[in-house]
Amino acid sequence: MFDRYEGGEKALLVHVFFPQENDIEDLNEFEVLVTSAQIEILSIVTTSRNTPQAKYFVGVGKAQEIADAAKACQASVILVNHALTPAQERNLEQLCQCRVIDRTGLILDIFAQRARTHEGKLQVELAQLRHLSTRLVRGWTHLERQKGGIGLRGPGETQLETDRRLLRQRIQLILSRLAKVEKQREQGRQSRAKADIPTISLVGYTNAGKSTLFNSITGAQVYAADQLFATLDPTLRRIHIDDVGESVLVDTVGFIRHLPHDLVAAFKATLQETREATLLLHIIDAADNNLLDNIASVDEVLIDIEANDVPILQVMNKIDLLPDFAPRIDRDQEGKPIRVWLSAHQGIGIELLFLCLAELLARQIKNCQLSLPPDKAKLRSRFYQLQTVIAESIDDDGCFNLQIRIPQIEWNKLCKQAPELVHFVTKYN
Repeated sequence: MFDRYEGGEKALLVHVFFPQENDIEDLNEFEVLVTSAQIEILSIVTTSRNTPQAKYFVGVGKAQEIADAAKACQASVILVNHALTPAQERNLEQLCQCRVIDRTGLILDIFAQRARTHEGKLQVELAQLRHLSTRLVRGWTHLERQKGGIGLRGPGETQLETDRRLLRQRIQLILSRLAKVEKQREQGRQSRAKADIPTISLVGYTNAGKSTLFNSITGAQVYAADQLFATLDPTLRRIHIDDVGESVLVDTVGFIRHLPHDLVAAFKATLQETREATLLLHIIDAADNNLLDNIASVDEVLIDIEANDVPILQVMNKIDLLPDFAPRIDRDQEGKPIRVWLSAHQGIGIELLFLCLAELLARQIKNCQLSLPPDKAKLRSRFYQLQTVIAESIDDDGCFNLQIRIPQIEWNKLCKQAPELVHFVTKYN
């Protein structure tokens, strides 16, 4: 057995063109993925096939060509832009005498680099272990415990079986910890549902600008960068929307073509925020030449995670990269907003997005005038916190005369907290 690699900073890329797929864009995206993983691309080997070959995925001759190219450029790892079976991965490693990683393994490696929170690290580790469980090989024969002879007879468990048992135990431990996290998230969702607080979830293709838009709306300092999978850990922030009141905005992980199923399963607790959302904001890079393919890829993932029934508002981001383009709102035949064009980076069109959110999430609104005595300043302060005061004046008795516009739900909450509030209403508009 050769020594498995430890570095992997210099790579040879392999891509197979299949007639039924749009492979040029897929190859370009793979190069961006490799760069995002901070790996240097030494060379790219491409070939064409109608179907994958069973042993090497590519043909025997092309496999030998890949081995020669890896040796010539001294690559420490070969990255294949396809999902390989464990057997194909091992066969290529034995032929090329260096580490072989498929597309799924590369994405998992990027996720491992970007995970920051405890939950994110657990989710990535779970996905990695599930991926690794089918790729354990007999590379530990010096630790074998089924050999014959005096002093060599052991408990009858091979090292491979030991590895698999330890792997299963670790997976079960991670699943139990993630179950606690999911329970905590579920409690938070139930609390928001009970309080009737809308949840708005940002979804979209990776690097479409979700975190930049999130920061622009909320003023948060979420990490945002021009790279794939800059965001892994979901972030929640409260925002205020006119005629809606308090809402929760959720920044989520970006989607990508051929998203590994292990990742979808591992990020179940995170993706639950998308399934349970009141409204999805589908962030789209309007300047991307492959935006239609990216939209289709996101729609496929939404179907996979059973979130395709949640109402969607498309947000065409990065219009500052388009020539002579101004922010606008696209509406359907009923006048309902279906798409808004803006630039999160430049802060252009954000007010149009809030206008769309107010229309889509608007609830019954109550307009009235109040006359609050001086000792009810705390109640007056609450109306200002909810941003519901339209006008105010103070009379000779020191009473606060307020003209308010407030969602009916918020009004009902205040009436429960301060039943005397109804006695201060002087006029309904």
